[in-house]
Formats: sequence, structure tokens, C-alpha cells
Amino acid sequence: MSRWPTKGQGMTVELTTWRDGATKSAIVDFVARVTDKSGSDFVPAEERIAVFDNDGTLWPEKPLVIQLDFTVRRFGELAEQDPELRTVQPYQAAYEKNLGWLSESVIKHYRGDDSDFALVLKAVPKAFESVTVEAYDAKVREFFVDAANPQLKRPYLACGYGPMVELLRYLEDNGFTTYIASGGDRDFMRPIAGTMYGIPPERVVGSAVGLGYDDDDGRSNLLYKGEMDFFDDGPEKPIRIWSRIGRRPILAVGNSNGDIPMLSFAGGPDLPALRLLLKHDDAEREFDYIKGAEKALELADAQDWTVVSIANDWASVFADVD
Repeated sequence: MSRWPTKGQGMTVELTTWRDGATKSAIVDFVARVTDKSGSDFVPAEERIAVFDNDGTLWPEKPLVIQLDFTVRRFGELAEQDPELRTVQPYQAAYEKNLGWLSESVIKHYRGDDSDFALVLKAVPKAFESVTVEAYDAKVREFFVDAANPQLKRPYLACGYGPMVELLRYLEDNGFTTYIASGGDRDFMRPIAGTMYGIPPERVVGSAVGLGYDDDDGRSNLLYKGEMDFFDDGPEKPIRIWSRIGRRPILAVGNSNGDIPMLSFAGGPDLPALRLLLKHDDAEREFDYIKGAEKALELADAQDWTVVSIANDWASVFADVD
């Protein structure tokens, strides 16, 4: 759980977990420019929109994306019940506890190869078909009670990046409205986004399984269909941001190739922009990898985006670690 104050507590937030340097200065200088009413880059508060990816940006995505851990457990249950599924991916990987296949499917997706990830996307909505939104919410909350990152040896609820949570508060303290814009399932993030990040459910933009309405003896229910409504990644991200918010963000934060369109969408002809790309380069405190982010890092260099180094720019990684 975050130790940082939430918006409205009357505390001035400073970036104390960010080390002094070019990255911190880029953030502070940008915020100063867009909040200076006498400056040419001033942006009214209602237009100060900041969007954050979630997996790999607000919490770790290694050794497995957290939602995949949740869903894989369901795949395993289904494979236990139906032996025929044990030779069909992704149920086979779940049944055999082959996390490597699942993790690699995500990496391949970010490199443009969806041959395996398409199987995951097809199976995910079927895993919770006909479940009500309330029952799914309860399953998510139950999962987070004791689920933990197997390599970091930390409860998932304690895996939020402290500097990112502090950045959320810093931006809000300066009149920004912050949103999550993730490829993850919006209804998986909503139950814990408030606890971990101080973000309410209405400010979570993400992928969605199709929904259907049912009126059973006067009781109205929303139930999940066995198919995706949309997958909020790549070019879909700016589409969903505009559909949900109706404004371009002026600040965007991501960590992978799938975030490139969202980062590029920030700002515009009449708006300044700050684009932050988180680089995982700290094997001691978190993970060290660039797989799935190669194109984003090349663009960051070519287009002068701000690369955030976990190793160099963060004094601490998680909220309860100094």
C-alpha cells in the first residue's frame, strides 16, 4: 500500500523519492511551465491531463504480468476440470505452470508477433464468461489478499512503485487530473487502484471484456461475455483515452512498445507535452530488461522523450523501502 498522501489531504507533495538530475528537472520544469499563468506554455487546470500505463509503469510486469497470474490460476482450474484443455494453449502452460511461455507471449506481442498472445486474448474472456461484475470484483479482491510476486517476495499490493505514486500526487497537487490507461483489464485494476495509487475507478481506462445485461426476476445484472470488447494497447490506447476523457493528455508515462501511440498522442498543435518512458535497468532492486521496449527506447532517443532510469533516477523503488 502506498505511504504517500492522497489528493485533498492539504499536504504539499515534493518528489522526494526522485534523485536530483535531468529527469527530475524535466518533470519539475514542465509542471512549472504549464502552471505559470504568465508563461506561453500555460495550460488551464481542466486541460492538465496525465495518463499512466500500469503494467511495468506503476507496478512490475515481471516475472509475469499480475493479471496473467490471476487469470492463469483460473486457466489451471479449468484444465483440472477438463483434461482435453491440458494440451491446448494457454491452458497447457497454466496446467504445467510454464510461466515462461506466458511471459514470452507478452514479449512477442510487443515485438509485433501475436501468434501466442492471440490465444491468451481468446481464452481470457471465456475464463469468466457469465460471471457478474460484482462477483468478478470480489474474485479480484480475494486474489490480492495474499498473492505475491514470486521473485521480489513481496505481496502484489506492496509492489506499487513509490516514485510513481508520489508523481501522481505531485501532479494532482499542481492541478492535473491523473488517469490509468493500460492494456490490462479495466475491471481487474479498478478494485485496487484506489488502495495502491489513489486513483478512483472512474479514472481507470483499460481493456474490456464484453458485457451483457440480464434482468432476473427484477434483479438487474451485468455479466461478462465470452469475448473481448476491445484490447487497450498500441493504437487503441489514444482511441480509448479520447473516448473516455475527451481531451489529449499533456503528460504520458509508459514503458513498452505498446505505449508508443499513447506517448505520441500527448500534447498537440496547441499543447505542450512531457513524455516519460520508464526503463527497467535495476536488477538489484527490481528487474533489468529491455525486451518489448526496443522500439520505444529508439523513439525516445530520436524524439527527445524523457527516459526514466529506475537505477539512476529513483532513490527507492517501492513505497515502503527507503
